[in-house]
Amino acid sequence: MKRLILRPAILLAVFLTVSAISTQAQDLNSAQLLTRSEQYDKAEAMLKELIQKEPGNSKNYFFLGENYLLDYFADTISNSLAVAAKSAKEIYQKGVEANPNDPLNYVGLAKVAYYLGDDKTAVDMRAKAKSFLLPYKSLKKINPPAKDYAFALAKIAESYIKDGEVDTSLALPLIREAVKIDSKNKDIYLIAGDIYILVNDGSKAIMNYNNAQFADPQSPTANMKIGNIYVKGRALNAAIPYFEQAIELNANYAPAYRELGQLYSLAQRFDQSKEYFKKYLELTAGNIPAKTRYVNALFYAKEYDEVVKNVEEIFQVDKSRTYMNRIAGYSCFEKTPPDYDKAQSYMETLFKTVSPERIIFKDYHYMARILLKKNQDYPKMVDELNSLKPRLENEKSKYASATAANKPKIKESVDELTGKVSKLEADVAKADADIDRAFGEYAKALEMKPDNKGLLNEIANSYYSYKRYEGAAKTWAKLIDPANEKMDDYMQIGRAFYNGEKYKSADSVFNVVLKKSPNYVPAYLWIARAYSKMDPDTKMGLAKPKFEKLIEVAQADSLKNDSEMTEAFGYLSYYHMMNENFSLSKDYYNRMINLDPANKENKIKGYYGLGSVEMRSTSNEKTNEGRLPYLSRAAEAYNKILEIDPSNTSAKSQLNYIREFEASIRKGINPNEIKGVIKSTSGQPIAYASIRVKDTAAENLSNGKGEYKFEIPQGSEVLIISAKGYKSKEIPITKSRVYNVTLEQ
Repeated sequence: MKRLILRPAILLAVFLTVSAISTQAQDLNSAQLLTRSEQYDKAEAMLKELIQKEPGNSKNYFFLGENYLLDYFADTISNSLAVAAKSAKEIYQKGVEANPNDPLNYVGLAKVAYYLGDDKTAVDMRAKAKSFLLPYKSLKKINPPAKDYAFALAKIAESYIKDGEVDTSLALPLIREAVKIDSKNKDIYLIAGDIYILVNDGSKAIMNYNNAQFADPQSPTANMKIGNIYVKGRALNAAIPYFEQAIELNANYAPAYRELGQLYSLAQRFDQSKEYFKKYLELTAGNIPAKTRYVNALFYAKEYDEVVKNVEEIFQVDKSRTYMNRIAGYSCFEKTPPDYDKAQSYMETLFKTVSPERIIFKDYHYMARILLKKNQDYPKMVDELNSLKPRLENEKSKYASATAANKPKIKESVDELTGKVSKLEADVAKADADIDRAFGEYAKALEMKPDNKGLLNEIANSYYSYKRYEGAAKTWAKLIDPANEKMDDYMQIGRAFYNGEKYKSADSVFNVVLKKSPNYVPAYLWIARAYSKMDPDTKMGLAKPKFEKLIEVAQADSLKNDSEMTEAFGYLSYYHMMNENFSLSKDYYNRMINLDPANKENKIKGYYGLGSVEMRSTSNEKTNEGRLPYLSRAAEAYNKILEIDPSNTSAKSQLNYIREFEASIRKGINPNEIKGVIKSTSGQPIAYASIRVKDTAAENLSNGKGEYKFEIPQGSEVLIISAKGYKSKEIPITKSRVYNVTLEQ
C-alpha cells in the first residue's frame, strides 16, 4: 500500500478548510448561546451576519427562525405572535431555498403553521421533514449524519408543543429514537424534559434535564429548567441552588439573576429580590429588551407599581417602545387599588401608536375588562334610575293636584328628584357607550380565539351583569356541548332571554329542555312565567294553561315542588279573582293553605288571598247589608293570619279597614268608595280600563261608558290606570272620592 504523502501546500489548504469549518461552527454556537441567554437582538445580528457570509448554510436560517420564535415566547406580553411567526416563516422559507434537502427548516415551517392554527400545513411540513430522514440499518451509515438526524427528530417532537400542551403519543417516540441515535446531545434531553413537564411528570423531566447537564457540564440551561420546576411547584427553597449553580457555571448568565429576583419576590424577600434584579440590569445595561423582560418579571411577581415606574423610565430613554403601554395598562388594571382611568389611557395610547398586526389577544381582552370595571356601578345606577323615575312622576302628579299652600314644598321634592334623574340619565348614557365598546373589544378578542370557552363564558357573564340579557343568552348558547348537554345550561339561557324580555325566545329554549326531560318542573315554571309576562294584566289568561300544566307535573311530588305549586296557585287564584270566578279563586287559595301544613308562609299567603277575594266580592253586592257576610269572612281570614303571626301588620291594617267599613255600612255610608270616568285624549270613553290600587289586589274595570265605582282599602296611596293601547298613569289618592282620568294612546 502506498503511503499518502501531502505536500505543504495541500496541508495548508486542509488546515485552512478545517479552521474555517471550526470557526463557522463556533460562530453558530456563539449565536445559539446568545439565544439561550435571551439576548435575542444580539443573536439575531450575529445570525444575519452568518447568513450574509454563508448564504447556502441552511442551519443559519433555521436558528434565526428559532430565535424569532423564542424571542416571542420570552415576552408574549410585549411581542406579537403574528409578527414573530411572519418573520420566522420568511426566514425558514429562505432556508428551504438554500438547501431543500435539510429537514430543519421544514420543521420550523411546521411550528409556525401549528402556532397559527393551520394544523394541515403543520402535518404536511412534518411529513416533508421526515422524508429526508432516510431509513437506516447502521448508525455508521445513517444519512444525514447521526447527530443531525437525531437533532431533527427531536425538533419534530418539539413541534408538537403548543399552548402548554403536547401530544406525547406523537412526540415521545421521536425523542426515544433520537436518544438511541445520539445519547450525548443535550438539546435532545432538554426537549424531552420540556415535554415531560407539560404532562406533569416532574421526575422524568428532571431526569432528562440532568442528562442534558451531564452531556454539557458547562451549560447553565438545565439547571435553570430544573429550578423552574421547583418554582412552579412552590418549592422555592429547593429551586434556589439550581439557579445559583447556573450562575456558578456562567457568572454573566443574566437570566439566572432575573429568575432569582423573581423567586425572592414570590417569597416576599424583597431586599434580596432587588439585589438580583439589580445585577440582572447591570449585566444587560443599555439593553432595552432585557429591561423589558425585567418589567415582565415584575408583572408576573405582581409588582404592578414597579412595572409602571420602569415603563416610564424606558419611555424616557426610548419613546419608540410604545408597545410598553400594554404592560403598563395591564398593571394599572391589576394593582390594588386599581386605576381604571390610567389603565384605559395606556391602552388607548397602545391602540393609537402600535400597528394593528402587533395588537394581541390580551390587548382587546384587557381593554374590555378595563371598560367594564370602570363602569362596575352601572347595574346599580340603572336600578336607582328606574326607582327614581316613578317617584318623580308621582311627585309631579301630587304637585299638579296640590293646593297652593302645599305646592312649594312638593316643588322642592320635584326639583331634587329631577336633578338626580337628569344626572343619572347622563351617567348611564356615558356608561352605556363604554360598555358597548367593551363588548366590541370582546368581539375582537373572540375573532382571535373563537373557541376559547373561558372567554365566551366571561363575555356571557359580563353581558348578564351589565343587563345585556339577550347577548348573555346567545353567548351561553355557543357554549352548549352537544356531546354533553346539561339542563342547567339550557335553563340559564332561557332565564337570560326571560330577563331580557324576549319571552318567545325563552319559551323556545325551555321547550327544548322539556323535549329532553318531559317532567322537568323548573322548565314548566319558567314557561308559565314567560306567558304571564306576555299578559301582564292577565286579561287574556295566556299563562293559565301553563300554570295548570305545571301543577299537573309538579304534584307528583308536591312537597319537593311546593314553591312551584304555590306560585301556580297564586297566579291561578288571582286570575280567577280578576275574572270574578270567586269560588274557583278561593279553591286555589285553599290548596295553597293545605299544600304543606308546616309551611306558615304559604298559609299566610293563602289566607291573605282568601281575604282579598271576599273583599273584592263586596263590589258585586248592590246593597250594603249584602256586603256584611263577605266582610265577616274576610275578617276571619285575616284573623287566621294573626293566629300564625300575631305581629302581621298587613293583616292588622286590613282588619281595621274592615271594622271601619262595617261601621260605615251600618251608618249607610261608604267612606272609601271612589268613582270616576276614564276617557281618551279625544274625549271618548275607554271601556274595560283597569283601575287598580297600587301594591294591593283591589281593582275594578270601567264599563262601556268608561265609568267605574268601587271601594279601596283604607290608607291606599296611588291608583294605577291602564288600558290596552294606552299609556298607564299613576294618580295619587287624596281625600277626593272622584277621579276622572284621561289616558294617552
